[in-house]
Amino acid sequence: MSARQTITNKLREAFLPESLEVQDESHLHEGHAGHRAGGETHFRIYIVSGAFKGKSRIERHRLINATLADELASSVHALAIHAQAPGEGGN
Repeated sequence: MSARQTITNKLREAFLPESLEVQDESHLHEGHAGHRAGGETHFRIYIVSGAFKGKSRIERHRLINATLADELASSVHALAIHAQAPGEGGN
C-alpha cells in the first residue's frame, strides 16, 4: 500500500471526515531535505471533520500528527495540514 493510501485510510478511520484530500507534493521538493526518488515524502492534507469542532489549529495538527506518528517517524518527511470543522471557511 502506498504512503498516500495509508495516510488516507488512517485519517478516515480516526476522524470520519466529511471531506478528505491527501496530495503527494514530493515532486515539488526535489533537491530539498527529505526528498527521495519515487516520492511519497511530502504531503498536503485537506480535511473537514466534526472531530475538530472547538479545537484550535494547534490541537487539530497534534491530533493528525499523533494519528500519523508511524509515517512521520519513517517515510514521511513533511506534512502540510489544512484541518477544519464543518461550516468553517474554505481550504
